[in-house]
Amino acid sequence: MATSAPSRADVVIIGGGVVGCSIAYHLAKLGIRDAVLLERKQLTCGTTWHAAGLVGQLRATRNLTELAKYTSELLQGLEQETGQATGFKRNGSFSIALNAERMQELKRQASMARNFGLDVTVVTPREIIERCPYLSADGMVGGVFLAKDGQCNPVDVTVAYAKGARMGGAKVIEGVKVERIIIEGGRAVGVVTDRGDVRAGTVVIAAGMWSYELGRRHGVNLPLHAAEHFYIVTEAIRGLPGNMPVLRLLDEWAYYKEDAGKMLIGCFEPVAKPWGMDGIPHDFSFDTLPEDIEHFLPVMQKAIARMPVLENAGIKTWFNGPESFTPDDRYLLGETAEVRDLFVACGFNSIGIQSSGGAGKVLAEWIRERRPPMDLVDIDVKRMNPFQGTRAYLRDRTVETLGLLYAIHWPYYQYTTARGARRSHFHDRLREAGACHGELAGWERPNWFAPKGMPPEYVYSYGKQNWFPYTAAECRATRDAVALYDQSTMTKFIVQGRDACGVLDAMSANRIDVPPGKIVYTQWLNERGGVEADLTVTRLAGDRFMVVSAAATHARDLAYLRQRVEAADHCFAEDVTAGLPMLGVMGPQSRALLQRVSPGTDFSDAAFAFGTSQEIEIGYAPVRASRITYVGELGWELYISGEFALHVYERLWEAGGEFGLSHAGMHAMNACRMEKGYRHWGEDMCVEDTPLEAGLGFAVAWDKPVPFAGRDALLERRALGAPRRRLLQFRLLDGERLLYREEPIWVNGARAGSITSGAYGHRVDASLGMGYVQADEPVTAAWVAAQRFEIEVGWERCEAHAQLEPFYDPKLERVRGSR
Repeated sequence: MATSAPSRADVVIIGGGVVGCSIAYHLAKLGIRDAVLLERKQLTCGTTWHAAGLVGQLRATRNLTELAKYTSELLQGLEQETGQATGFKRNGSFSIALNAERMQELKRQASMARNFGLDVTVVTPREIIERCPYLSADGMVGGVFLAKDGQCNPVDVTVAYAKGARMGGAKVIEGVKVERIIIEGGRAVGVVTDRGDVRAGTVVIAAGMWSYELGRRHGVNLPLHAAEHFYIVTEAIRGLPGNMPVLRLLDEWAYYKEDAGKMLIGCFEPVAKPWGMDGIPHDFSFDTLPEDIEHFLPVMQKAIARMPVLENAGIKTWFNGPESFTPDDRYLLGETAEVRDLFVACGFNSIGIQSSGGAGKVLAEWIRERRPPMDLVDIDVKRMNPFQGTRAYLRDRTVETLGLLYAIHWPYYQYTTARGARRSHFHDRLREAGACHGELAGWERPNWFAPKGMPPEYVYSYGKQNWFPYTAAECRATRDAVALYDQSTMTKFIVQGRDACGVLDAMSANRIDVPPGKIVYTQWLNERGGVEADLTVTRLAGDRFMVVSAAATHARDLAYLRQRVEAADHCFAEDVTAGLPMLGVMGPQSRALLQRVSPGTDFSDAAFAFGTSQEIEIGYAPVRASRITYVGELGWELYISGEFALHVYERLWEAGGEFGLSHAGMHAMNACRMEKGYRHWGEDMCVEDTPLEAGLGFAVAWDKPVPFAGRDALLERRALGAPRRRLLQFRLLDGERLLYREEPIWVNGARAGSITSGAYGHRVDASLGMGYVQADEPVTAAWVAAQRFEIEVGWERCEAHAQLEPFYDPKLERVRGSR
């Protein structure tokens, strides 16, 4: 029997799965007791009830790992707190490698896990078999053991969250269907249900598979798609230990879990089966999908060979149930870009149980404070682009994303599905020139160029991949002659109006009120001084500016900008990314080449200084040329109206032979920026890092008359002197080891930080990285020079040299064109 919903509440949560109940529980813990959770049928009836109940702790980043660790710790005491059993037990987990590359991945993950504070051990096949004698060691190379991983009963956990929420004053109501969200003045102010309206200051969508359609009806983009997920449960197996660790045979696509004396075996197969392309039925409740034994059979055959006792074990249940997946296998959390006061928590990619506690906790804090309590950029719903919510894109991408959970997470991996969504004006010409395109935010970007006769395809490894020598040649061309980069995917906004300068000056740490034609490198900060965006602002006229940021942050930066522009009386922001392609002309011969194709412009230092922008002509086309670089060489970025793009490209290419013009891709740009110490937002700095810690204090206009966001927090930090946490540049003494991200940094034999990004520097012929180091005293150049540094790569420490300044052209002589 459904209980009537109240007419008012502080927070309304839509959805009674494990995450929705966790949000209600954590809101009550924060003292927000007037929260109402509405479930259309019964708690857990969507996806939660058939989850496998694995509780792992290691995720891709430190903060996401902290959320998973919190869940594990919470479940340890939730039963005692609420009196409701959860079935939680810490029996540990093995991830097992069947080849050398997988073992390298697991060792790298183990290094990262230990740096995150997890209890992790690298183990041999013998050690695995000693703990799991019912397994066959055939083909095993080794593995890792996480001692505090575990498992639980998902239904019981959800009921425990709900009971804890009620104990704190929240209302958890079943049998109430939310028909629509009430939106007034761009804000969510309540919901319409089949039992009346509920007005609220905050609405949360935690409706699992149904979240996509609910969001879509209100103009909110929540890209997720259901896929069929398979597992079997055997009959009871005599002698199966109750403390059996969870097993992940990643190369056989399978996980194993002891379940009351029976064995549960599930899979994340490489080619998945999307489901619900026409929408999820509203009456879908505790339902299963048709069995597909043929689809599961390859997994079952491998499982029988791996655990021979299964050959004689009967199968009690063949299970197939839907779970939702996002285009990048990361869940959707936070306040939506389209509607204020509307929060979401959905798209959990089969890790909803292990994420439930942490996700519920941080979303509750986000709701209370109206800002994220920590760096949650990886899962912030604002990262998603509108095209990623199209049905065809989601269906096609979901075929791949389910299997990627257990695939090797190769460095530089490129999705193979849902490709070709966004292409620059130069795409076909570059493909003809041998470009191997990668994908970022749906854009096809030339990552590297294959020579004639070689297919432009990746051969993945954790070492130097097949494109390594070709990227090296592109970097040398950038250093010695001139290279052409397609940078069209960069995000570009035009901000204009009477209040435009004031709005941007208040948002930006650097001074924006500069003469027209000046380019300003700056950051947008939050009130804590953390970096929300890293970009350039070019003043085109007194009331007109061009903002340029990275392709990956397009949707997020636009939402951040529009929120502030809308609060002004006379300021307007226009997204011109697609219609304004951009070419980077970089290298010591760039000046000569541009002088040839644009003879009416003086490109000398005196007439065209670094950090300035001018309108020029190339052939028949008006072009905006900005003297700036992300590769550390003399160069210009050319912004071209779309209809002239190919014309300008052809003029450059026709004249370029005399100057040694070559194509270059994004891998070359990344290698060059690493040598120059140019930061990448989302890796080398993010919302918890200040410009002082990131070494970007030079981009802060401390004395400008307009008080900018985060100014007071930065002034407090600066008053303390040199920071004790600082981004450093690293060079490995072993050039065969490559750095990617999250490799632990050791200082004098103690862990002190981690790598934020890495690449091989071809101009300095060394393996490089950046990373933050935490010290007990100010991190100055003298302090750095006095320490001994090592970087842990795959469970082994490698000696490294560290410094504050970049390894390439620290005096900016090449950028100025003086060398």
